[in-house]
Amino acid sequence: MAGKGLTDEAAFAACKEGNPITQDFMMQQTMLRVKDPAKSLDFYTRILGMTLLQKIDFPSMRFSLYFLGFEDKSAIPTDIKERTAWTFSRRATIELTHNWGSDSDDDLVYHNGNSEPRGFGHIGIAVPDVYAACRLFQELGVTFIKKPGDGKMKDLAFIQDPDGYWIEILSPNNMVSITSSNK
Repeated sequence: MAGKGLTDEAAFAACKEGNPITQDFMMQQTMLRVKDPAKSLDFYTRILGMTLLQKIDFPSMRFSLYFLGFEDKSAIPTDIKERTAWTFSRRATIELTHNWGSDSDDDLVYHNGNSEPRGFGHIGIAVPDVYAACRLFQELGVTFIKKPGDGKMKDLAFIQDPDGYWIEILSPNNMVSITSSNK
């Protein structure tokens, strides 16, 4: 296996059935630390089209959480208890964590996982048309890591949010040709 990933057979063989209790588990959130919540909220709502589902402050610990997802604003409950349960029942949300005061710390930069030492890589956003989305991002002044026509993997892009986190922009229909051409 040195220098190469698992074969398809070995990958599937490495996967075991979870305990039956796990059948109702779901991917609910990915947390990203943000320096300036106003810039990040603008990016994730105006540029990516996400909706702020809920903001939760923790004054004693001096931080705030902002939960975003691709949800219809009219579906968000107005009652705070209902809203909280609803927010935490959404699939694949982003939790932006703002530690109070970080926005005024000129030396603070969060590690995006793509410089050494490498770790976290990116989140992925599925769009109907990668090229149309990238034209919009270009017009809005978004920073690109990779445009869809660049590099060996065509038809997908990588952009950066205000804190430097990478976001893959992909179209589900393009992924078949992208993944089969890299074998």
